[in-house]
Amino acid sequence: MSRISRRAFVAQAAALAPLSQIAFSREPLRSSNLGVQLYTVRNVIGKDPAATLQAIQDIGYTEVEATYGNLDQIWSALQQTKLKPVSVHVDLSVFQKGGDQLDKTLAGLKQRHFEYVVVPYVPPAERGGADVFRRLAELLNKSGERAKANGLSLCYHNHAFDFQPLGGTYGLAIMMHETHKNLVSLEMDIFWVSVAGHDPVELLKTYSGRVPLLHLKDKARDQGVQYNENVPATSFKEIGNGSIDIPAVLTEADRAGVRHYFVEQDQTPGDPIVSLRESYQYLSARFGK
Repeated sequence: MSRISRRAFVAQAAALAPLSQIAFSREPLRSSNLGVQLYTVRNVIGKDPAATLQAIQDIGYTEVEATYGNLDQIWSALQQTKLKPVSVHVDLSVFQKGGDQLDKTLAGLKQRHFEYVVVPYVPPAERGGADVFRRLAELLNKSGERAKANGLSLCYHNHAFDFQPLGGTYGLAIMMHETHKNLVSLEMDIFWVSVAGHDPVELLKTYSGRVPLLHLKDKARDQGVQYNENVPATSFKEIGNGSIDIPAVLTEADRAGVRHYFVEQDQTPGDPIVSLRESYQYLSARFGK
């Protein structure tokens, strides 16, 4: 290589280096960010938390998303495993009460090294039209400030009702528009997105950069479109056994900046550990080491 061409090559490489760093700075899908939402094992974990959590770890999962209601009951057993507690679902009522009790709850979660706190569900009696979602957005903004002050990030977990048509839009769109992106993010549940007739891939594109957490769930092929959670137990399928295009979801989730993936199966045909193992066998080939 001549001196001139070498100099040109070095200059070109230097110019391209920042672009390559940008292109490859996003962490790929990897086994270390594949976990379980413990709601899946809610009916068995209370009987023997240590055995249930160890079984989840033995399958190959590395992270968990907990539910606040039984956190104290399982915490000691969780600490005995290598499972990383990443996020926790806290009832909406805790955020509605606010005040010192909310700060105490958030501070306690931070002490336990959680990174995310999630508003998981709006009870049917508290649902409504566009104004309801605007008031919810206001509450989430305030709660996001409190979470941030306590070193946590706040997410909202969607259900099918969030997509009920409201004069050309829907509740989740209103809420996401009205919340500040530095205070409120979305934990996208791809099952409920699909039940409501929307494409999780397109929604990931819409909210790219605001979906750090993803619930991986598969849906029966005969499940129709509806805007509530009253679906048959058989509508919940192990990953890869349903109608959702999981590879396309994973590809777009990676592009959109999802950081943690939680398998959740609200209803299983038998032992939830068996279903979690089946889902892992499908996913493990798609998550790197």
